[in-house]
Amino acid sequence: MAYQLTKGVQYGAPKKICVYGPEGIGKTTFAAELLKLRNGRMIDTEGGSGLVDVVRYPVPATWGDLLAMVRDAAASDCGAVAIDTVDAAERLCAAQLIQANGWKSLEDPGYGSGYKRLWEAFSDLMKRLDECIAAGKDVILIAHAAMRKFEQPDQMGSYDRWELKLQSSQKCSITALVKEWCDLLLFANYETTVVTSSDGKTRKAAGGKRVMYTSHHPCWDAKNRFGMPDSLPFSFDEIASLFTAAGAPVEAAPP
Repeated sequence: MAYQLTKGVQYGAPKKICVYGPEGIGKTTFAAELLKLRNGRMIDTEGGSGLVDVVRYPVPATWGDLLAMVRDAAASDCGAVAIDTVDAAERLCAAQLIQANGWKSLEDPGYGSGYKRLWEAFSDLMKRLDECIAAGKDVILIAHAAMRKFEQPDQMGSYDRWELKLQSSQKCSITALVKEWCDLLLFANYETTVVTSSDGKTRKAAGGKRVMYTSHHPCWDAKNRFGMPDSLPFSFDEIASLFTAAGAPVEAAPP
């Protein structure tokens, strides 16, 4: 069998992006900039995109509606697809399973099987998103962030860390499914510094600049495959070059 080989870094290839952070930080506006650049479409699962200028589908009422919209986007001539938010998409998926099986909650089947079924059903969405990627479209997922206790297996004690606000269990984690799927996982937050008074007696928080983190940290999940600096101002302009045909990695600012 003859294979068609490629060589070199494919900066212009479609990107799989997930942006998460606390409410109100500007995640929807960030996604909208990509959609404007790439003539994209938004699947607004929460009805929260009314104040941004995007082409959007109706708010999906069911899990089936959402899957149909993703498939429609894959077959369209748009250049990018956004889901805002993926945690609301998870709720649609759970609601469909609960209704179809006559459960009161995902706990009803017992032994974690309800959450396994959720993971299996949600995997179908990721396959549909891969169809968008195969069709040459960038995909951006928006998610809320949740603070959770984390304990290292080989360490004493636990600490708080930010994670995707998605179902997470040891055997069937939707959080892990999304993290493994994406090329670029960005955690957006407010950068706060603690200022000490001149007499050293008073300390208070200051700042509040919006930043996005691109690399893993004990206190949050993030990753990138493009040689980006560990943190950048939270602005789509900082990564826009990744989405052009001749896109190149974002360069760190000189010291």
